[in-house]
Amino acid sequence: MLKEELKKLISQKWNKISKKNDWPLIKWQDIPLENQAENRYGDYSSPLAFILSKKTKENPLSIAELLKNEMTNISPSLISKIEIAGGGYLNFFVSQEKLAEKLKEAYQKKEKFGFSSEGKNKKIIVDYSSPNIAKPMHIGHLRSTIIGEALSNLYEFLGYKVVRWNYLGDWGTQFGKLIASYKLWGSEKAIKENAINNLLALYVRFHKEEEKNPKLEKIGQEEFKKLEEGDKENKRFWLWFKKASWKEFGKIYQALNIKFDVVLGESFFNQKALSIISFLKKKKIAEPSDGALIVPLDKFGLPPALIQKSDEATLYLTRELAALKYRLEKYQPKKIIYVVGNEQDLHFKQLSALVKILGWGKKTELIHIKFGLVLSNDKKKLSTRKGEIVDLKEVINEAKEKAKKIIKEKHPQWPDKKIQKTGQIIAIGALKFNDLKEFRTADLVFNWEKMLDFSANSSVYLQYTYARINKIIAKAKRIGEYDLKLLNYPLEKLLIKKIIDFPEEIKNSAENYAPNNLAGFLLALADLTNKYYETVPVLKEKNKKRLNSQLVLLKTTASILKTGLKILGIETLREI
Repeated sequence: MLKEELKKLISQKWNKISKKNDWPLIKWQDIPLENQAENRYGDYSSPLAFILSKKTKENPLSIAELLKNEMTNISPSLISKIEIAGGGYLNFFVSQEKLAEKLKEAYQKKEKFGFSSEGKNKKIIVDYSSPNIAKPMHIGHLRSTIIGEALSNLYEFLGYKVVRWNYLGDWGTQFGKLIASYKLWGSEKAIKENAINNLLALYVRFHKEEEKNPKLEKIGQEEFKKLEEGDKENKRFWLWFKKASWKEFGKIYQALNIKFDVVLGESFFNQKALSIISFLKKKKIAEPSDGALIVPLDKFGLPPALIQKSDEATLYLTRELAALKYRLEKYQPKKIIYVVGNEQDLHFKQLSALVKILGWGKKTELIHIKFGLVLSNDKKKLSTRKGEIVDLKEVINEAKEKAKKIIKEKHPQWPDKKIQKTGQIIAIGALKFNDLKEFRTADLVFNWEKMLDFSANSSVYLQYTYARINKIIAKAKRIGEYDLKLLNYPLEKLLIKKIIDFPEEIKNSAENYAPNNLAGFLLALADLTNKYYETVPVLKEKNKKRLNSQLVLLKTTASILKTGLKILGIETLREI
């Protein structure tokens, strides 16, 4: 990476100066280096002199002069000029030769540009989506699913072996309540006709009736206890509900083009959770409290972790602990990334505290990737119990219809099959990008117009830019001999620098668990590209070498747009 090269050079020269003056050394990783938005101020700027002046007690301008003198003419193939501005800022101008060299590297590597081997032989588990069976997947599940998929793709691009894990909510008291409601009011015919919606209706009804008749809560608990103990009838109902749910989930995952390496529910870990409870009791880590079992977490500043109810039923936290033990033993991962909403913050803090008490996975980092809620238009939390969910299937279908209508108006001559396929790619991309372009911890208000916005600052804008580049390249037919040093227009230099920054953007997006950084980068790249070929008439260029060089620049840009969108889980189109 170009910035890395420059940082290393600055560090090398500063440390040479420091040794002479007995000043502190500095690691290249600690050197601040910012991209300049305008070429006239250089390509990169650093406030390093101000930072060093605090350590050396020297004037920042003097330090900047020392560094400039030490670096001038030392590496002309990298830096063509250094200027000092603002009383000590160092502005670096990258040589045309270096820009050409880096662009050529990106062009030749194509969609592998930015790929890294830093994660070689390292495993990461990404736990995401995790819907509850017997309930429709709703708009809130979209956030976990697409953020988790984007993070998986980012780390895979950095060379890690990523295990995509869907941890289904298929166990717990709610299933006792569902079984109870089916026994009270259910119809086999209704479930067979529309399983998931009718199961949701039963679940909602149970909670409404429970408000009038509190005894129903105990009935639900008893039905779940029977399920835990292996009651044949309850187990049959549970398996039936689970199979019907997964069939519906599968359709949504197929539409979103999401695949998992592991799909396991909480139920798989129930017996393992009982073993962990026995271990915690034996080691006197757990202690009784009002008939239940808890683990005090006072030393972590947390409330006690409830690990077993008074009726000896397991809890979500206990099963999560069992799942973690299983993952550590089977995969020995470097990281386990849990893509779960903000409201589960306490749960994961308690889980991490329990892991420290048990001494597990000392080489594994547990990371809770929080994301905000999807709120109703009046900014209230959507509740499944009250039936206030926005069905994800409905959202996907609505997006497809809207996209198909737009495509049909734009290309009435296209066959229906092409309109349908293009519309689906645009719709799914729009849904994903609408979320991924925002920082994940912010709550999102559910709004149809914003969710299905196909204007600028959207995935359609990026897909259109990609298609437009391909149209230009197709008109040129072929790319002949080129000389990338001929790309010396200001806009060309800005575009090359943006391209060069792609590997660093990938790395930063992964390290900060922030797909929105990559989304923002792609939008900025598309803005520069559109500005470029609206300003510079590429196909009218008379100099053949320069024309071919421009085509190389555009083709490389298209390649990065395609790679970046693919990492975000979005397909590109050669024609829109």
